[in-house]
Amino acid sequence: MTATLGEQGTVEAAVQRARGAAAWWGGLGFHGRRERLLAFKHAIAAGIDDLAAVISAETGKPSADAVLEVMLAVENLDWSARNAQRVLRRRRVPSGLLAANQASTVEYHPLGVVGAIGPWNYPVYTPLGAIASALAAGNAVVFKPSELTPRTGEWLAAAWPGPQPVLQVVTGDGSAGAALCRAGADKVTFTGSAATGRKVMAACAETLTPIVIEGGGKDAMIVAADADLEAACRAAAFGGFGNAGQTCAGVERVYVVRQVYDDFLARLTALAEGVRPGERDGPYGRMTTPAQVEIVRRHVSAAIEAGARPVVGGVESVQPPYVMPVVLAGVPEDNPAVTEETFGPTLVVNAVADLDEAIERANATRYGLAASVFSRDRRRAVAVARRLRTGAVSVNSVLGFAAVPALPFGGIGDSGFGRVHGADGLREFSRAQSMTRQRFAPPIDLMRLDRSATALARARAAFRFRHAGKRHGTAPGA
Repeated sequence: MTATLGEQGTVEAAVQRARGAAAWWGGLGFHGRRERLLAFKHAIAAGIDDLAAVISAETGKPSADAVLEVMLAVENLDWSARNAQRVLRRRRVPSGLLAANQASTVEYHPLGVVGAIGPWNYPVYTPLGAIASALAAGNAVVFKPSELTPRTGEWLAAAWPGPQPVLQVVTGDGSAGAALCRAGADKVTFTGSAATGRKVMAACAETLTPIVIEGGGKDAMIVAADADLEAACRAAAFGGFGNAGQTCAGVERVYVVRQVYDDFLARLTALAEGVRPGERDGPYGRMTTPAQVEIVRRHVSAAIEAGARPVVGGVESVQPPYVMPVVLAGVPEDNPAVTEETFGPTLVVNAVADLDEAIERANATRYGLAASVFSRDRRRAVAVARRLRTGAVSVNSVLGFAAVPALPFGGIGDSGFGRVHGADGLREFSRAQSMTRQRFAPPIDLMRLDRSATALARARAAFRFRHAGKRHGTAPGA
């Protein structure tokens, strides 16, 4: 079902319809939901060319990129549908010594209604990751797509096979998103800028509505001295220029160990100089919004004014609605081109003395969404990856995690909190319920007002033996 936002009441009505549908949807159980979600998946897959055309028309990305986006989204939907029961079903947990007479279980129940506020840069892949998790967990969803991509959202709603309004779309600008935050949903998920995320969070705080935020990034690539430089350059170009740089987990900063810096920069320059955007067959398309073009212009100008060297392109590369590839070398670390999200086809490439300095610089940001590490030494690369303050890392690739539906996705800091995709995503849109069932009367019953001194003494003796004795470590005071 599709509703056009006119006022707060319109969104509230959609949430109320979803409330009734959620009871029916949750009552279907895992198997019933799985069958309908797979039918939804089939409808999207069968209409991939039509959907890709709508995405291209609204965002300006080439058709091939739009097709890839839908393919990745369908993989996430398929995984959620097939794995929800395994992740969320009731399971037994150990009861421990003091509650040995209890049978203990945990299970996950639907929240009810989830409000999803989507972005314009990946109008299917990004919101459908949260929507798939929420639906598979048993919730109804009210989806507010970006005002720049309303037709994409409406296409998805029309593809929904269910007779009930389990998936609805409300369209409109930011006021529609604000209305959704205040409409009584049980949880809201938002993808967009950190600044807008703060506003969404404030609106949700009025009713203590929990929220998942993905607020963008300023993601770094680290290139070690032993890296395959050709592969690293190809990855940097794809991560930095793909989708016109309008990728929250794309590459914006590259830190290269000094001894291979000149070689890397020469290879990247040769590659970037041959890239020309175009909406039909180009490697990437136009910028989606004029406002984003101006941010790119401002960051490039600020870097050059601060002494950075424009290795490829420069301010003249900003040719609305396109931005040609820009590679900047030697950008000061306190420059906006390094500290703020650019969201355009630009790469800042700076030299570092060693991997420790690369890690320090990569982590010196208020964002923490994703990163990548290139080294032929797998153990070293993994060790570097673990020291990076991000929600996801790719080793010897970029955006590798985006193609793995079992992996959770989300960030820290200004990149937000909460997770979508994978088991973590399914649990994000569920409520855990713990349950104990007494199997027999406890041999030492302490859960009563008239417990005996003898019972407590026996319990204390068992406690000390288990937790304070030398058998399992050094005794206190030894």
